[in-house]
Amino acid sequence: MITQTKETQAALTPNTAWELLKEGNKRFVDSNQADRNLLEQVSQTASGQFPFATILSCIDSRVSAELIFDQGVGDIFSARVAGNIVNEDILGSMEFACKLAGTKIIVVLGHTACGAVKGACDDAKMGNLTELLSKIKPAVNAVSEPSNEEERNSKNIGFVNAVAEKNVQLTIDNIRAQSSVLKEMEDNGEILVVGGMYDISTGKVHYM
Repeated sequence: MITQTKETQAALTPNTAWELLKEGNKRFVDSNQADRNLLEQVSQTASGQFPFATILSCIDSRVSAELIFDQGVGDIFSARVAGNIVNEDILGSMEFACKLAGTKIIVVLGHTACGAVKGACDDAKMGNLTELLSKIKPAVNAVSEPSNEEERNSKNIGFVNAVAEKNVQLTIDNIRAQSSVLKEMEDNGEILVVGGMYDISTGKVHYM
């Protein structure tokens, strides 16, 4: 498997970058990971990096973007925060990744049974986590069913997963609304901004 270079990165379109990620996840699910020498890639990327994708995912230990998309050293920028939300620091990082470093796609990746989403569903409060979970609360409020308050909590995994999916959609909306740089790049066809949900029980990414 090749290590990305300036030339291979430049040759990719946003759609082909998306296909590379889809193919990588299929390899992961099929236990058919690409044959790559990671230490050799360390050497090859020592003088520069040319990733083709930026992935915003949760800090959950089961959701490592490099693994589930079967990518190597220098292939992706990986931003991770509980609940895959955005703030100005993450948006700035994405702007660097796309505008300055040349990535072709942003994937906002939620996952099933997300602990941060469960905390938001339960209105959990603890230190700085309180402020983080407040950024997920709009997704909780945007999911209308079930209407029975006793069923709108972390014990209802169907509700949790619906909120996680809505949270991905709202995060994408926030990227477009809060970053004129990324919005302009998307409008010009320079990048794609897409969402996905990773199933922690199967390893599959379902694209939204």
